[in-house]
Amino acid sequence: MREPASTRGPTVHPTAVVHPLAELDDGVEIGPYAVLAADVTIGAGTVVGAHSVIHDGVRVGHNNTLAAHVILGGLPQDRAYRGERTGVVVGDGNILSEFVSVDRATGEGQETRIGSGAYIMSFVKISHNCDIGDGATIVSGSQVAGRVHIGEHAFIGGMSGIHQFVHIGRLVMVGGLSGVSQDVPPYLMVAGFRCRAVGLNRVGLQRHGVPPEDRLALRRAFRIFFQSGLSMEAALRALEEEAARSVPVQHFLDFMRAARTRNRGIVRWQVETE
Repeated sequence: MREPASTRGPTVHPTAVVHPLAELDDGVEIGPYAVLAADVTIGAGTVVGAHSVIHDGVRVGHNNTLAAHVILGGLPQDRAYRGERTGVVVGDGNILSEFVSVDRATGEGQETRIGSGAYIMSFVKISHNCDIGDGATIVSGSQVAGRVHIGEHAFIGGMSGIHQFVHIGRLVMVGGLSGVSQDVPPYLMVAGFRCRAVGLNRVGLQRHGVPPEDRLALRRAFRIFFQSGLSMEAALRALEEEAARSVPVQHFLDFMRAARTRNRGIVRWQVETE
């Protein structure tokens, strides 16, 4: 019978190259030809697949699965980087599929962060200073530029491109092959080469147990902001009344206000046509 991961030491394949200063907790498994640098910490129960490379400054939590050829902590693809000490922090229980690449941050002491319970599929690129929320799903081939924030349980469809500095709210659904160049408020469904809002992420709201009364309040909020023809100021004032009765609408309103302080703008509504 296989010994529980919590009670056995790390297992390192003979062909792996692991620096003696790397910290491996109980139950860690390092696959063939993997390379781990000195300033690396891997939490209990995490599996590092064959040919993966983990650079200095990477902290990986418990019970993660890193498939073959995952690269964590490589140099940021950013002309502003000058060799300062930065890193990558990965939470617990994530799945990173084949050829996922997560760059270290730019800026002394800064970090690129992945929360817990995320599912990042094959050939996804996550660039410097990104912040990926708990439970997010990023489907194969998507490219996430620098300093992007993706909220909890957001879903990014395959082969999508996320512009630098964009913020995507919690429980957003981004359709496949989309280009996201503006902030996306929470709970929306968006799609398109130049991404537009097409409605609420109703399936996601139901699956995550958002009560019917809050889903109805979000429908009203969506209509107020995207379909009423009100000015930005008037729409935000109108949303305050709904926000007083619904926590998700308050999240929606808070995101809108914060987005106004950033420089990307907010995704627009576009009616689908035949």
